[in-house]
Amino acid sequence: MLKGIHHVAIICGNYPRSKAFYTQVLGLKIIAENYRQARDSYKLDLALPDGSQIELFSFNAAPPRPSFPEAQGLRHLAFKVDDINQVVQHLQQHGVEVESIRVDEYTHKQYTFFSDPDGLPLELYQIA
Repeated sequence: MLKGIHHVAIICGNYPRSKAFYTQVLGLKIIAENYRQARDSYKLDLALPDGSQIELFSFNAAPPRPSFPEAQGLRHLAFKVDDINQVVQHLQQHGVEVESIRVDEYTHKQYTFFSDPDGLPLELYQIA
């Protein structure tokens, strides 16, 4: 029935800042960028190498995330990486704070967390 994840939608608080983070720091490719005049908002479609996408939305006066990280709803967004140490170093070179790398007690894979400019928790999960 379900074939995979097509996209994840994220609402940001500062569109230029978040656009720069997702494109310049995380290196996601822009598929399309649309200004929606009726809503005075942007919708930015971003591609990941596996074909999945992130939709980045801006809305005026969007409320902040209610709590970190245990609010109901989406807990975090995890990205697959081949070399977690290399990606952590890249993020740190761009001023992004990254938690210590941990090992999943069930899969024995390495993972860590960082946040986007709005505090959305993001995870790196080493697949190799």
